[in-house]
Amino acid sequence: VQLVESGGGLVQAGGSLTLSCAASGFTFNGHAIGWFRQVPGKEREGVSFLSLGDGSSRYADSVKGRFTISSDNRKGPVYLRMSNLRLEDTAIYYCASDPTGWGTLNEDNYYTWGRGTQVTVTS
Repeated sequence: VQLVESGGGLVQAGGSLTLSCAASGFTFNGHAIGWFRQVPGKEREGVSFLSLGDGSSRYADSVKGRFTISSDNRKGPVYLRMSNLRLEDTAIYYCASDPTGWGTLNEDNYYTWGRGTQVTVTS
């Protein structure tokens, strides 16, 4: 049972990347999927979540209007489309699953985590 992130990489400021989060060994049916990011030496930050049950979503103020979370159906994968990237978006991005489906930007609510994918934004 694990999550697998993909799509990270190196991009210039102003560019775009799309991250993907897929489940292995279980299904996302009705879960809430959150994206988080962490810079070495700093606390992990909630970026966005999508409740696959009711379709609700939320974004951190720092990414609102630039990032879009989506999924094609209730079973995922879940995507995070990142546009107009800034230097400060550089981080390791993690996805996580909350089987209750409630959705929150608080990492304490999530039970299963991926290993992360590096996003590096250059000037």
